[in-house]
Amino acid sequence: MSTDAPSGRIIWPAASGVVAAAAFLAVSELLAVLFARASTPLLAVGSFVVDVVPRPIKEFAISAFGEADKPVLLGGLAVAALVVAAVAGILEIRRRGLGVLVFAAATVVATAAVLTRSGTGALAWIPPVAGGVAGAGVLVLLTSRLRGWARHEGRGPATDAAPAAASDRPSIASDAPQSMARRSFFRVAAIASVGAVLAGAGAAVVRAGTSTIGAVREALLLPSPRSRVAVPAAAELGIPGLSPVITPNADFYRVDTALSVPTVDPSTWRLSIDGLVEERMELGFDDLVAMGLDEYAITLTCVSNEVGGDLVGNAVWLGVPVRDVLRLARPRASADMVLSRSVDGFTASTPLSSLTDDGLDAILAVGMNGEPLPLEHGFPVRMVVPGLYGYVSATKWLTELRVTTFADDEAYWTPRGYSARAPIKFSSRVDTPKLGTSVPAGRVPIAGVAWAQTVGIERVEVRIDDGAWQEARLAEAINADTWVQWVLEWDAEPGTHYLTVRATDRAGRLQIEEPAAIAPDGSTGWQRTLVTVTDDD
Repeated sequence: MSTDAPSGRIIWPAASGVVAAAAFLAVSELLAVLFARASTPLLAVGSFVVDVVPRPIKEFAISAFGEADKPVLLGGLAVAALVVAAVAGILEIRRRGLGVLVFAAATVVATAAVLTRSGTGALAWIPPVAGGVAGAGVLVLLTSRLRGWARHEGRGPATDAAPAAASDRPSIASDAPQSMARRSFFRVAAIASVGAVLAGAGAAVVRAGTSTIGAVREALLLPSPRSRVAVPAAAELGIPGLSPVITPNADFYRVDTALSVPTVDPSTWRLSIDGLVEERMELGFDDLVAMGLDEYAITLTCVSNEVGGDLVGNAVWLGVPVRDVLRLARPRASADMVLSRSVDGFTASTPLSSLTDDGLDAILAVGMNGEPLPLEHGFPVRMVVPGLYGYVSATKWLTELRVTTFADDEAYWTPRGYSARAPIKFSSRVDTPKLGTSVPAGRVPIAGVAWAQTVGIERVEVRIDDGAWQEARLAEAINADTWVQWVLEWDAEPGTHYLTVRATDRAGRLQIEEPAAIAPDGSTGWQRTLVTVTDDD
């Protein structure tokens, strides 16, 4: 039977749906702390969305929002959930059971998303199911009180054409049922709202109290490296606006599929090496560290980095060569790929030759720029492989190395339109002057960085407008696996000017001029920057 909301308005039914949704999420969050940290509906559904959205949308999100793409996604999902919840409240007041069906559908979606995540435990279904039951129950309670309010509101003054006599006007006593029904609705709404807030806050407090991985990381003392990276003084040109030769951890780019940073305790961390191997191996953190740590300076580049983009960084890593670890398991001759897996289910396909070549410093890193890996950069262990884009090599929160073949296995990004093998395309970038900025006429340094991992940069050239190419001065490179700074002193004249940069690697190859999109295996092109030169006179 259809029943309108009080005074025909939809605000209170919609509010009922929103309060019920808050109860759904709060109960799920609280129980997830007890049963399965990854079982909160919002995170699970968000992770599912990350997995299924088309590649162009992902590329747009990374380009438009950078490292804020995950908060933007979660915020968008929260808004969508509130809208759906409001609609559910309106449907429930119009016809009993319709709104409950919406909550049931949301519960099924959330539970499916949770159960399909990597590493899901046997009890992971409990938080979303219990949350769905709580949300549906709150919705039924609130809408039943709204119906009572609506029924009593209908006992108002006479609706005849003739004005009601004074004796026919409703008394204070006749208003009592309507007032009681209204108060009952607001009382239940307030209790449910406060309960949701307390449950959510309780979950946050429990998570803060039990999430000790940050403290574990802070207290972790890594052994001194057997060998250290020497950063030459001449590697740093000291020009304002130029990226430092070593990127600080806080400024290092982050691109991954994890909506929440995984927390992995080094004391329980395990790395399995299996697949096409003579002997399956499993290492703990102490086992890995006991193999001996060395420092390695390596530049990482994301395949999503556009020409001139900032999804590239250089760090000094502390770790163990992957070849030493694989040697323990003895890969079979038929293997040509290693599928590395993260604790959150992400996988990367790395050519076996890139991990076993004695001339390449592919490592399992435990430290970054003199400290244990930051949580968001893969603590406690991640892969770092020079010369390959991160999506096929730089697995964070590493938990498995599966020796296999490209014919038999594929990694996370391969079915999503990216190449299974992805050597980095070398490139160059202008850091200063910035695009669209103005500089005073006179002597102006044009400076930036260039990289050609595993090969090294031989030369960087700059062209002003359509003039001749001028060779820039290179800083001293740390090694062939890192980027190098460069600078060209420019006598800038007033007006607008285009600055174009290109590089040549030590193999004599010129940077590709033709523009190419980031998919399927990295962007190409020469960066062209528009700069305005002002006349101070």
